[in-house]
Amino acid sequence: MATRRGRAGRKSTTREPIIQEPEAPEPEATRREAGVTESSRANRGWWDRNADEYQIEHGRFLGDDRFVWGPEGLDEAEAGLLGPPEGLKGRDVLELGAGAAQCSRWLAAQGARPVALDLSHRQLQHALRIGGSFPLVCADAIALPFADGSFDLACSAYGALPFVADPRLVLREVHRVLRPGGRLVFSVTHPIRWAFPDEPGPEGLSVSGSYFDRTPYVEQDEEGRAVYVEHHRTLGDRVRDVVASGFRLVDLVEPEWPAWNTSEWGGWSPLRGNLIPGTAIFVCVRD
Repeated sequence: MATRRGRAGRKSTTREPIIQEPEAPEPEATRREAGVTESSRANRGWWDRNADEYQIEHGRFLGDDRFVWGPEGLDEAEAGLLGPPEGLKGRDVLELGAGAAQCSRWLAAQGARPVALDLSHRQLQHALRIGGSFPLVCADAIALPFADGSFDLACSAYGALPFVADPRLVLREVHRVLRPGGRLVFSVTHPIRWAFPDEPGPEGLSVSGSYFDRTPYVEQDEEGRAVYVEHHRTLGDRVRDVVASGFRLVDLVEPEWPAWNTSEWGGWSPLRGNLIPGTAIFVCVRD
């Protein structure tokens, strides 16, 4: 679960030292077009380079084996968006953008048979470090290496979909590998947040850009090569993507900020969370 603009991510408690590489020059942040290939190449490299720091920075909030949908702290054990926890036993589940596979670890504890997939090899090395008895797969979500009808459920907590230029490529692949009646649940940064500065304090409460500007957020090196890309879709875009990919949207969850959560997480904070939504969760069914 991860996004650079808002840094919604997970880490675990470390069981062995994590080696950090020397810091690279700070990239330039801009808004420009970035296609499927450039986005994939940039994000694979970014997560491989930054996985260690990311796992150090984010995680006590989420632990090794919780399934949390976003910085608000909405827990799948309580939300049941994939179905009642007791109904997960024996179900084949694909986690997209798994990172260190905390969600898959929780699913396995419920008796499910998860497969954790991530674009970043280094992120999956952290999944190995934490442990678990389920498969880890390093692959791009736009070309899933699974046969048709392989899974009962699919999930993604801030993984894969914010980072691809054409989310329908991912959604159609998920539709292909799900069995009829299968459910896909995914969370992303709430689209309204793209109109506000990515700041947790009062400066993040004034609109600074057009909600309708779909130009990607890009970090690029001195030669103009993208090293990180995140794509914006409006709420309507997301709904149309889901429907056009063969799914039926059955719920759209906008978690409210709970009183117990006093954490700041990138641009997420109690101040902003009590005023504007930070996460959107789409619950979809493959008929």
